[in-house]
Amino acid sequence: MVGRNVEYSRITEEDSPRANGNNNFKKISILPLIFLIFYEVSGRPFGIEDSVRAAGPFLALIGFLVFAVIWSVPEALITSEMGTMFPEDSGYVISVSSALGPYWGFQQGWMKWLSGVIDNALYPVLSLDYLKSGFPILTLTDGYPRIVVIVALTVALTYMNFRGHRISASWVILLSQLTFQEIVAAENFLYCFGMILEFIAFVRLRMKYPAVSRPYKILVGKTGAVLMCVPPTILICVVLALSMFKVMGLSVFAIVIGLVLQPFLKYVEKKRWVKFSTEC
Repeated sequence: MVGRNVEYSRITEEDSPRANGNNNFKKISILPLIFLIFYEVSGRPFGIEDSVRAAGPFLALIGFLVFAVIWSVPEALITSEMGTMFPEDSGYVISVSSALGPYWGFQQGWMKWLSGVIDNALYPVLSLDYLKSGFPILTLTDGYPRIVVIVALTVALTYMNFRGHRISASWVILLSQLTFQEIVAAENFLYCFGMILEFIAFVRLRMKYPAVSRPYKILVGKTGAVLMCVPPTILICVVLALSMFKVMGLSVFAIVIGLVLQPFLKYVEKKRWVKFSTEC
C-alpha cells in the first residue's frame, strides 16, 4: 500500500506510505495555513449560548472541559497518528479503506462528504435568519417563498465562491424545510457515523499492523487504543439516540443511499457504461 492511484486496502509491515519517493507533496504556505486555522476555529461550537442558559456558567464550563477530554483529545490524537501514517490527500478515506476495505472507505467518504455539503447548506439559511432582523418583511417568508429566498441567497453566495454551486444549491432546496437546528443535527448525525468508522479503523490497524511506520504514534498499546475510543463512542451513541425522528430518518436514508451506491457504481464500472478516473 504505497503511492497514488491504487486501492488502499492492503498494507505491509515492511512498507510505509512515506517510503515511496514518488510522492511529491506540495507544502502549504503560511498565509493559506493561517486562513485554514481561522476557518476551522472561528465559528466556535454551535449551542454554547444555549448550554450556558440551560445549565448556568459553572456547569457549562465543566461540560466543555469534560467534552474536550473525552472527545477532542482522542479525536486529535487519532487524527494525528492516522494522518501521518497515510500522508495522502484522501485522509480518513484511505485509512478506513486500508483497515476495512474499499467498500467501507467509500461509506466513510460518502458520509463525510454529505456532512460537508450539509454544512455548506447551513449558511444561506443562517444568512436568511440574520436578514430577518434587518428586513422584517422576510419574516413573512414561509413554504415556497422561503425556498425561493434561500436559493437566491445561495446563488449570490455561490457567485463569490464559484466551486460547488450545483451541489450547494440542490442541497439547500432539499434542506430548506428544516430549521437551522435540524440541519446542524443532521450534519452531526452523519459526522458521528463517520467517526465510528475512523475509530474502528484506528483500532484494527493497531492490531493487524502494529509494526507499520507511524511518524506520530500515540504512546498506548492495543488495549489502550481500544479504551481511548470507548468514551467518544459512548458520547456518539448518546447523541444519535437523542436525535429527532425527522433528522434520524433523513440521515438514515442518506446512509442507505451510500450502502447501495457503491456496489451500483462498481457494477456500472464493470459494465463499462461509465469510465471513472483516479487522476486529478
